[in-house]
Amino acid sequence: MRKILSDLVAEQQHLDQYLQTLRDRQWAAPTPAKGWSIQDTVSHLAHVESFAAEVLAEGRGRVEAEKINELDEWTSRGVALGRGRRHQEIIEWWRFGRADVVDALSRIPPSDRIPWLYGEMSARSFATMRLMETWAHGLDIKAAILERVVPLDRPPEGIPEDVEWIDPLADTVRLRHIARLGQRSLPFSFKRAGEEFPEFGIRVEVMGPLYATWRFGPEDTDQVIKGMAGDWCRLIVQRQDAEDTGLKAVGEYAEIALRVATAY
Repeated sequence: MRKILSDLVAEQQHLDQYLQTLRDRQWAAPTPAKGWSIQDTVSHLAHVESFAAEVLAEGRGRVEAEKINELDEWTSRGVALGRGRRHQEIIEWWRFGRADVVDALSRIPPSDRIPWLYGEMSARSFATMRLMETWAHGLDIKAAILERVVPLDRPPEGIPEDVEWIDPLADTVRLRHIARLGQRSLPFSFKRAGEEFPEFGIRVEVMGPLYATWRFGPEDTDQVIKGMAGDWCRLIVQRQDAEDTGLKAVGEYAEIALRVATAY
């Protein structure tokens, strides 16, 4: 748990620091999520983290007490709670919630089962979901300012050569957790799409930052997805379509996976 929690905190701090660079008027900028501004997105993150902390403290009863009949309606509640509040107040709301989640997860074994909106999951998967959602909504927030969801392959014009420039959308090794979750979620993705998942499985082979090679899934299957980790991760969080990436499918089930893959 130490590694995933360390990366979760790092991802949250990365987004927090980016938010600190925004001007007041930019918080109202529309994101790719229809109807959501940057402020709405951070409110959503704060609402979910606070709820997650309560679930970790109280168990399944807290999930049932929330009476979630329709997920979109529930997420809208969190957005509404942030409207009209000061930006720094929303950031503090998010900070307190996420700190409580990390503290609770640090005290339990990674295999412990956590009740959640989609059913139970391991504590490790729960932490990975929190990292994934932070990263995905971070893409939305940055897209509202940068008008893109993928990193550039070179600095934009106007950056002096003697200035070190780091793209806010640059991929990090923390994507390994999300890439792994995406592969492990493939049976769920197939079932949700009404497709039959192959009993011999599907392997994902992607290249992460610094030319790291990550392989997930059975070694003896002939169904393989190959490409860049950033493309795979953006696909499973529904920020890019497969045809807009460099991902390649080997085998008919792998081709279906590129069409239906989702981590939630």
